[in-house]
Amino acid sequence: MTRHERENEVNETVQLERRGALATLTLNRPAALNALDVGMMQRLVQCIGIIAGDSSVRCVLLRGAGAHFMAGGDLRTFHEQLERRPEDRSALFTEMALAVHVGIEQLQRLAPPVVASVHGAVAGFGLSLVAACDLAIAADDARFTSAYRNIGLSPDGGATYTLPRTVGLKRAMEILLLAERFDAQRAVELGLVNRVVPAAELAAATDALVQSLLDGPPVALARIKRLLLESRSHTLSEQLRAEALAFGACSASDDFVEGIRAFLDKRPPRFGG
Repeated sequence: MTRHERENEVNETVQLERRGALATLTLNRPAALNALDVGMMQRLVQCIGIIAGDSSVRCVLLRGAGAHFMAGGDLRTFHEQLERRPEDRSALFTEMALAVHVGIEQLQRLAPPVVASVHGAVAGFGLSLVAACDLAIAADDARFTSAYRNIGLSPDGGATYTLPRTVGLKRAMEILLLAERFDAQRAVELGLVNRVVPAAELAAATDALVQSLLDGPPVALARIKRLLLESRSHTLSEQLRAEALAFGACSASDDFVEGIRAFLDKRPPRFGG
């Protein structure tokens, strides 16, 4: 990477960094609390698409630069559209949502696990992003809210799909209809995040969680993720058959051979995919 490319990467509203098999997406508008504007939306979709096309990625980390994860959509950008005719505004905002939803769908379909590491404000589209990830770890200073109703909007980013499946229908209704703020401890109680750690320990705890996933068997982890997500639309019989097929496919992998041998040799496995 040239110096010019490095400078462009630093200045991007979403940074994409590769370290080995880990792909890290950093929301990078800290002065605006990482609020999502059109350019950031386009860059986010672009970066997720790049990851989706890279089979060497074994884990994806999503985080925010500065003091916050994401404070939702950029209301200054929204304000600029208020003079449009209602029908034109409707068409524009529909188009914006459809465009960013391409990224949300790709994020959910990624084979490797996706981890959100959050702190500070987690609002609006930021909350939708967290709900779309497979695992989430939060600093104890994180504060969550859907916020959409406060500006007269319904949710985007898949929140009405992921939240009821994550926290249950009644809790999803509460989060989205009331838009009350809740803290990280409440988020873990709801099942929206998996773990809460002191803010000073977030980076280290995130690294440990990510490393555990990177050290795991990628074929099996991808199958586990797919089984869990597809179970939403399966009958029991369909899910049992899917489990049997995944079980058989994993048994044909080199990681299965390594796992068995490592167990019998009483040593840590070295999974390679």
